[in-house]
Amino acid sequence: MPLRDEIARILAEGHARPHPDIILGADIDETPEGEHLPSAVLIALTDRPQPGLILTQRSENLRKHPGQVAFPGGRVDPEDADIVAAALREAEEEIGLSRDRVDVIGVTDPFRTHTGYLIVPVVAVIPPDIDFTAAPDEVSAIFEVPLDYALDPERRNVIFTEFEGQTRNYHEILWKDRRIWGVTAAMLVNLSYRLDPASLRAIGPRR
Repeated sequence: MPLRDEIARILAEGHARPHPDIILGADIDETPEGEHLPSAVLIALTDRPQPGLILTQRSENLRKHPGQVAFPGGRVDPEDADIVAAALREAEEEIGLSRDRVDVIGVTDPFRTHTGYLIVPVVAVIPPDIDFTAAPDEVSAIFEVPLDYALDPERRNVIFTEFEGQTRNYHEILWKDRRIWGVTAAMLVNLSYRLDPASLRAIGPRR
């Protein structure tokens, strides 16, 4: 069975509602829902026997979140037809991923941030070993993490910190010399409730 069909089946058979511990965004009540800016990211899964997912390291020169690990993505522009179109456009701009190489499965749990963004992850399958091209002003590196590693609860930590006089917490996933944390890690935690490691192992090597 193609990876796309397998992932779509697992997503469809997943929780009808978010897991009780699902993270829909830190401080969700601090910003009224209508004031969140629509945004999209592309969770691109590589079609190989053991699937991976594509992440970027943001440029240190960016004003917001410099140097952080992130999915390709950004705000929905007026010319974007919908959330999916926004995610595909951002991925093409940031990592040179042509949209005709992206097989979109669908969207998964949205994430509201306390900074006022409503981020919708778009899940898709892409061919393995694509020769990406990073937009130098936005992306300093592009890398792939094994999907089962990224979603494994044993690979993540919960970090507590003081911010604006309050104790806050966030997830952190370490992969080689990369640190995946904040919103990106939280979206992976959300996705892990849909694509749990046991389901991924059940896929196994495909022919």
